[in-house]
Amino acid sequence: MTWSATQYSTFENERTRPVRDLLAALPQRSVATAIDLGCGPGNSTQVLLERYPDARITGLDSSDDMLDAARQRLPTVSFEQGDIGTWAASDGVDVILANASLQWLPEHDVLYPHLAMQLKADGLLAIQTPDNLDEPAHRAAREIASEGPWAGKIGAVKHPPRHSASFYYDVLSPHCQQVDVWRTTYYHPLTGGAQAVVEWFKGSALRPYLAALDDDEQAAFLQRYLQAMEQAYPRAADGRVLLPFPRMFIVASR
Repeated sequence: MTWSATQYSTFENERTRPVRDLLAALPQRSVATAIDLGCGPGNSTQVLLERYPDARITGLDSSDDMLDAARQRLPTVSFEQGDIGTWAASDGVDVILANASLQWLPEHDVLYPHLAMQLKADGLLAIQTPDNLDEPAHRAAREIASEGPWAGKIGAVKHPPRHSASFYYDVLSPHCQQVDVWRTTYYHPLTGGAQAVVEWFKGSALRPYLAALDDDEQAAFLQRYLQAMEQAYPRAADGRVLLPFPRMFIVASR
């Protein structure tokens, strides 16, 4: 599955707001080193740099296109290509940020404690993940994938499971002195009607489906998805579409 920094950044203001809220919730600490796991085009890394301007910050991502965009945005920051699932710190880190990235990985009961153990004493783990698998946008994608002529290719595609606040508290609390978990639903007003909803998810949740289809199949899939989004997300009084987007937040200190 490839990533497009341009497509992802179409809604950069909306996608960046949650990481601003997340980092604003971190308690005051002396921070010398920080890493952004799944840095994407660098929008979250920029917020991390604004919060800790004197820290040595690294961004990690698996996508060449995302890293190219991040390096252009923040030429003074070190960006590396790598897999979050196998990443380990050579030395303890003061802050680990994972903004809208860990939802792509399985086995959170193993991954989250592993990340906590990469922190220095009193280090901070800051995580934000979409919590929207039951939202109409995801339900429609699964239904269209399983019912269309492409079902043999993508009918079994599934995003890794999401978990409850109590799940994350239980897996992190044995390794952390404090764990705060909360859930926020953002309501994003999007210009362009249901097509804007399609464009939003083309940059993220639809990518596993589209990656397995040829050009004609992609066009047909997206047309059916647009029709479903027109039903699921009617226009508001001002003509825009209000997209509800639930997200899970975690701040844990080692």
